[in-house]
Amino acid sequence: MNFSRPTIVTCAVTGNLTLPSQSPYLPVTPAQIAASCIEAAHAGAAIVHIHVRNPKTSAPSMELDLYRQVVERIKDSGTDVLVNLTTGPGQRFVPGSEDPAVAGPGTSLMRGEARVVHVEALQPEICTLDLNTMYSFGSVVINTPDSLRVMAARIRAAGTAPELEIFNPGDVILARDLAAEGVLPERNFLQFVLGVKYATPANAEMLSALVRMLPAGWEWSAFGVGRMSFPTVALSVLLGGHVRVGMEDNLQIEKGVLARTNAELVGKAVRIVADLGSRAASPKEAREILSLHKSGN
Repeated sequence: MNFSRPTIVTCAVTGNLTLPSQSPYLPVTPAQIAASCIEAAHAGAAIVHIHVRNPKTSAPSMELDLYRQVVERIKDSGTDVLVNLTTGPGQRFVPGSEDPAVAGPGTSLMRGEARVVHVEALQPEICTLDLNTMYSFGSVVINTPDSLRVMAARIRAAGTAPELEIFNPGDVILARDLAAEGVLPERNFLQFVLGVKYATPANAEMLSALVRMLPAGWEWSAFGVGRMSFPTVALSVLLGGHVRVGMEDNLQIEKGVLARTNAELVGKAVRIVADLGSRAASPKEAREILSLHKSGN
């Protein structure tokens, strides 16, 4: 445990897999997503992780204008929070039923350049960079080293720091190799994704093993999906890491009770962090911890 510094709380406000049919409180429109980000920041989140959705269908979207609307609404509110845009969409391949070499319905796989257009245009402080290749939710997620090299170069040229999404131990090895090549920075911020089927289970043994694989000086956070969301908050704090909550990962504030806002989820995480002897980092402190620099701060 390292309680000599505060704990960064990230809020993932909507994601791309959670369905409005699962919760009437899931933010969908740019106005709803931005408002949820602002509320989460006021509740103690230093970082907000953002996906966008088609306002009419609620389906995941990569539309630049939707990202722009969300980011501008947050900026216009005067809320100091680190914006973290996803680059996850565009990595799924669904093998065709007749010929598995031919893409079937639901395939979204595309070149890395197309997955970072919104990052290059909006230049957020942080964006995600998924390092996993695995079977997930009926498709094969594919992130090749070559594609990651392209994305990382463009992300860094935009002045944005990559947050590395880690699903399995091999992803950490890939991160270390890309950093050794100079593709990634020498010092990185990783987000451990725990509890997804066929990925790393959400338990102390597995998270501890992942943390031990990290080079000195690398920062990390973790989140658990579903019922493991808040237990993972506690586990991360106890192991010296940062935390993430939000409706992308978990819809319930307690068993059987839907959270009405992302701010509720953040508030509970902040209380857990405090109860364990740490405290939630401010956006300014998060920038210092992650070696980010924003003019005026």
